[in-house]
Amino acid sequence: MPEFRGVSRSPTMSASLSPAELQALRLSLAVAARSVLFSLPLALACAWVLGRVRFPGRTFLDALVHLPLVLPPVAVGYVLLMLLGAQGVMGGWLHRTFGLQLAFTTAGAALATAVMTFPLMVRAMRLSLEHVDRGLEDAARTLGAGPLDRFLSITLPLMLPGILAGALTAFAAGLGEFGAVITFAANVPGVTRTLPLALYTAMQTPDGDAQALRLALMSFALGLGGLLAAEAVVRRVRRTLGR
Repeated sequence: MPEFRGVSRSPTMSASLSPAELQALRLSLAVAARSVLFSLPLALACAWVLGRVRFPGRTFLDALVHLPLVLPPVAVGYVLLMLLGAQGVMGGWLHRTFGLQLAFTTAGAALATAVMTFPLMVRAMRLSLEHVDRGLEDAARTLGAGPLDRFLSITLPLMLPGILAGALTAFAAGLGEFGAVITFAANVPGVTRTLPLALYTAMQTPDGDAQALRLALMSFALGLGGLLAAEAVVRRVRRTLGR
């Protein structure tokens, strides 16, 4: 563990972000966005299954979906490495067959982030689905609307606040993901060194206090801004829908 060092006053404290810090910021935003886009359709399908379908093993699936919330992120990253690493069960096959490598890549960082934030999306969408008035769906059914038509015209619009809340919260959480990313994707500058990893690197670097403080404040601002944005968007959508 690094020793705690007091942050000294220095002209660099007020300086603009360095190219490496800007690179970490851009990479964090890209990784978080890709993780949300990757997991959004699957999270929506999973929320629907858990909220509307009754089947044996549903409780186990529910627990499995939410498992990343209680597991150490490093453990999640290790499991991903064992499964999808170059020598992993699935990763080796993907590499041999398609030349696809996920470990130690930007795509791998996005995947690790998606796994860690997936439960947040599912939970928000499922709660929103549970508040959808089933009477509206039944009325549409009596008017001849099929299952897909009912979902697209009734259920999905009414779920929109939960979908947006889940996506924005997952995005904000993805900006701060550390353990799973560093374990599965490592800490490669310009490839997987997101803001949390850049902050960790700065803390390990002599005279890196000023940079660490800038990165920490940036992470705090991004996280708070993401949560406030999620709340504002959800409230506006609910007003639009008259809820």
